[in-house]
Amino acid sequence: MKVGFIGLGNVGGKLSGSLLRNGVDLYVHDLDPALVAGKVAKGAKDGKTPADLMQVCDVVITCLPSPAASAAVMADMLPHVGPGKIWLEMSTTDAAEIARLGRAVIDAGGAAVDCPVSGGCHRADTGNISIFAGCDRPTFERILPLLTVMGRRILHTGDLGTASVLKVMTNYLATVNLISVCEAMTVMKAADINLATTFQAISMSSGTSFVHETESQLILSGARDVNFTMDLVQKDIGLFQKLADQFSVPLEISPMIIDIIADGQKRYGMRAQSDRIIERLEDATGLKILADGFPQELVDDEPEERGYEVRANVNG
Repeated sequence: MKVGFIGLGNVGGKLSGSLLRNGVDLYVHDLDPALVAGKVAKGAKDGKTPADLMQVCDVVITCLPSPAASAAVMADMLPHVGPGKIWLEMSTTDAAEIARLGRAVIDAGGAAVDCPVSGGCHRADTGNISIFAGCDRPTFERILPLLTVMGRRILHTGDLGTASVLKVMTNYLATVNLISVCEAMTVMKAADINLATTFQAISMSSGTSFVHETESQLILSGARDVNFTMDLVQKDIGLFQKLADQFSVPLEISPMIIDIIADGQKRYGMRAQSDRIIERLEDATGLKILADGFPQELVDDEPEERGYEVRANVNG
């Protein structure tokens, strides 16, 4: 099977690296020729253009920063879609847009899957990230062997578009967790509680979360570089709010979170690292939310293993 990969940024570069590391016949494309050259040096082939990739490859994966970027790439590829071709959208994107583009692929005789990932860049780098997949069951079974190379836990979420809906929900929850843990640690600092002790207390309690166990370490070390920027956070929480508006759900926390991230962008830059949001509270209080003994970067120490399908209990 020949696989094309478009978008070699923070996440895409790592996912495509897992494919290369496991011997997949890989063709790559990115607007940055240096990223393409880096993958070619490791054994990939230069895919040249999205159109070329769709012509040559059995599966083409996109991992791009916005729905507009995915639409532009698909416009180039669509004339070359036909029976046997599969498009995997691994970007975090708008469910309505993935449904629109996917329908065009299906109408042209191909198959479409939305396959967003969750678990952080450090896990994408080792093939231990989680992957959601939205498509019909026969298509899922065709692409499952490929997904198990890139990820550890693979969840078939239902029809095309369902994975993207679930993904923006999980990113919204991650952002809520980030804001709340920033507030919690700042209050503990003001109360003169040791921050290393605070970290451990949260980790072993009902208040813990994946975000705390990862991003809190980068906040406390002062690194504050989780490989995820505020513009991407704002895109994702905006997509979640769009879903809520679509279904007339009157959210209260979501609008506040959107405002907090917007303020962080104004203060620190549109593409500032997301964990710099702690600095709003540091600026407001004069406190420094730092502690010794925490890492400058996240490293996944789980051994790489072949992934597997996780089956949901959908009774009731």
